[in-house]
Amino acid sequence: MTESSTRDADHGRPVSGGHALAEMLRICGAGPMFGMAGFQLLPFYEGVRALGMEHILVNDERTGAFAADAYARLTGRPGICDGTLGPGATNLVTALVESLNAGVPVIALTGDTHRGHSWRNMTQEARQVEILRPAVKELIRVEAVERIPELVRRAYTVATSGRPGPVVIDVPEDVAHAEHAFAAGDFHADLATTRVPARRTRPDASDVDRAAELLARARRPLILAGGGVHLSGAHDALLRLAEGAGIPVAHTLSGKGAIPCGHELSAGLFGRFSRYANELIESSDCLLVVGCKLGEIATRRYTLPAPGTPLIHLDIVAEEMGRWARTPIGLWGDARAGLSDLATALEPGAPSDDRAAYLLEVRRRRAAWARDARARYESDEVPIDMGRLIGELNRTMPEDGVLVADGGFASHWAGLLYDTKRAGRGFVADRGFASIGYGLPGALGAALAVRGTGAPVVSITGDGGLNMTVGDLETARRAGAAFTLVVVNNAASGYVKALQHAVYGAGHYQSADLAETDYAELAGSFGCHGHRVEHPDELRPALLKAMAARDAPSVVDVVVTRDPGRMLPGTDNRTLTLQPGDRPA
Repeated sequence: MTESSTRDADHGRPVSGGHALAEMLRICGAGPMFGMAGFQLLPFYEGVRALGMEHILVNDERTGAFAADAYARLTGRPGICDGTLGPGATNLVTALVESLNAGVPVIALTGDTHRGHSWRNMTQEARQVEILRPAVKELIRVEAVERIPELVRRAYTVATSGRPGPVVIDVPEDVAHAEHAFAAGDFHADLATTRVPARRTRPDASDVDRAAELLARARRPLILAGGGVHLSGAHDALLRLAEGAGIPVAHTLSGKGAIPCGHELSAGLFGRFSRYANELIESSDCLLVVGCKLGEIATRRYTLPAPGTPLIHLDIVAEEMGRWARTPIGLWGDARAGLSDLATALEPGAPSDDRAAYLLEVRRRRAAWARDARARYESDEVPIDMGRLIGELNRTMPEDGVLVADGGFASHWAGLLYDTKRAGRGFVADRGFASIGYGLPGALGAALAVRGTGAPVVSITGDGGLNMTVGDLETARRAGAAFTLVVVNNAASGYVKALQHAVYGAGHYQSADLAETDYAELAGSFGCHGHRVEHPDELRPALLKAMAARDAPSVVDVVVTRDPGRMLPGTDNRTLTLQPGDRPA
């Protein structure tokens, strides 16, 4: 399916390369774009203005790329960002690697030098193509203005096909400023490639039959769901398989929401931090891995699953199968299509006595975990316990709410203790690269993705993470984005300080402390709402007030424990025993 432009370019009037870029993005249905202009891309900005498109000036290009990433995760449409020559382009790298590793479709436009003067020490000149190329799925260099429509189509195709990912369109100054009389038929798009997945492919039928036979025989099967379930939109297919065959589902940090966390078959998070899913993995006699790369965090540094556990791996990237764990059955294809085929192959039937006993065990484990966790969720400790903070979020967030979690500390706590109430991408964490500093820009992108729906967006970030991007509170206010930014204020780089405590002992802290800062007051300076919370009883009222504000972002500054022995969710560091070379949590 294609769409054609009816604007000036159709009539053969010359337009700039930058205008042609904007026109192609318009045809492809681009949402809000994020960036900071420079001379090289000025014609693109003028095209955006002339076409009435939405573009948001950011104060740091990394913020723009992170916001585009979050927007893409929630809409399924490629996020758009841009950076000018040199530092603008190189500032995109960290965020682009996040999108690359997480399989998120992003299209980044970068201005480059005038080719007639390249390598004459032009201002801000750098080997940016070489720097950017390994950070993206594909880098497309535009060498001729007349090829811009073709190459934008190529960028969308690459970004949304197979495992999605980021694409850079590198545009030399002279190409962006050059004019060309495009033909009417030049401006069109394949609308199938403007969202993920662009194309679906089914696993081989014989492989599906072998996998179904293995699952049917298993007494203790378990599904391990990763972020690929969201990318494929495979939630209904997963639930059909899990319920029809009676198979519990555990999830990675990126896979939270693959099925509702409150579903009786949800086993919660597995890997570095786990409720009880790790124990189920260790005792399983068949694991179905869906859209998960089985990386370090998910496998507790490659100790899960145990050698010899029968493994079925369904993934859109065949090369991920058997990367390090022996995989007897690989299902190469789209997660939704593969799960649907498996559900059909596994005709519903009454579970065996062994399977029924297994499901009863899962329910008992679930109940036991809930009893044990209750003290954390309801803690009256001062400073505030992180478990209480997440507990209040569980109580206040509506079914359609979106929780964004910054890298490291925030995502570990939220990944373990937060519950989504329905299937879908209700939890967004930057776990592709786990970079700190995603919380604020992720909230910006998420808020723009769901605006008009009434769904609240709440983001959890550490004080260190906010310090990296705090200037873009101004961006969020200017963009009219309403979200709640919860600052976990422990006056430290909490994850690092907790690790130093565990590895070297109490008092052995280096470059891990931050100045005590009132982020609620700081928010007010940016024209945003600010709420300082120092007692657990103040949490719920502050969160509700912040989530109700629709005229500007709200910052809820939560003062949490300063004890590094209690900063990680999975274990009390004060009692942790380590061997040389171990990495705690």
